[in-house]
Amino acid sequence: MTVRATGHPLTRLGAAKAQAEHVLGVRTAKRIEMFGNGSLYVRAGTARQVLAWLIDFIVYLFGVGAGFVALSLVDRAKALPDGVVTVVGLSLLVVVPLFYGLFYGNGRALGAVLTGTQLVRAGDGSRVGLKACWAMLVRTLFMPVLSVVLVVTAFENGSAGAPDSLVRTSIDPSATRRLYDAGIR
Repeated sequence: MTVRATGHPLTRLGAAKAQAEHVLGVRTAKRIEMFGNGSLYVRAGTARQVLAWLIDFIVYLFGVGAGFVALSLVDRAKALPDGVVTVVGLSLLVVVPLFYGLFYGNGRALGAVLTGTQLVRAGDGSRVGLKACWAMLVRTLFMPVLSVVLVVTAFENGSAGAPDSLVRTSIDPSATRRLYDAGIR
């Protein structure tokens, strides 16, 4: 296959996208990417990624809120010292996403389940595993900060592109499965 109007041969990724247009549709085929090991996958759409993050963030806020309620009830019953209440209250901000991440090892937290996405390792598409706790901490605490940084960068540089050193990526498992079923790997 060659690229129309240039006469240059298509790359493996370009050929896969062209072939997948008939199976997945044009919009989905544009989201085909390649893992670090060379295998193909369909990247989750931006709206679904943002919605998955938003759901996980709401679960995080609910968990922190429940922790603060429990802490205030214990403080009311036992009259804890102010220093203990402060330390425990601040630690909830970090402990809750780490605890939520324990249930996230397969890359399917509540946000991913509800949006039909999955977080996998960008190098080979494998499960996130025990680093899911860290991934959830990053998603809930650092993503809001990163979003602000990207917006400021966009205004300064004219581009909001994130660095290309991603360790994890969100995939569309059903579209990826259809891609593989069509023999495009």
